[in-house]
Amino acid sequence: MAKKSVFRVYFEKIPAPFRNKYLLTASVFVIWITFFDQNDLISQRHLQNIINDMETKKEHYKVEVENVKREREALFSDQATLERFAREKYMMKKDNEDIFVIVEEKE
Repeated sequence: MAKKSVFRVYFEKIPAPFRNKYLLTASVFVIWITFFDQNDLISQRHLQNIINDMETKKEHYKVEVENVKREREALFSDQATLERFAREKYMMKKDNEDIFVIVEEKE
């Protein structure tokens, strides 16, 4: 009866799927990519969430820009609207007008 080497005895105790060098290599690769790599899946997911948030904000700001363009067009197309805007926003007045600013006191 031939004696088996110590390595062969321990190697045969390992289940067959874990002895496959291709499966073992692929498993190590997947684990490395998932957790340890600089561009791991967790970081990629986080970055994708940031991109989605930024795209949502981008759409919001596009709508805001369109609103401001419409307001600007309306403001500069009519002299009365321009005067009203200047009075309300920048407290400008005509020569024959007086401005009264009412400030509420905070308690």
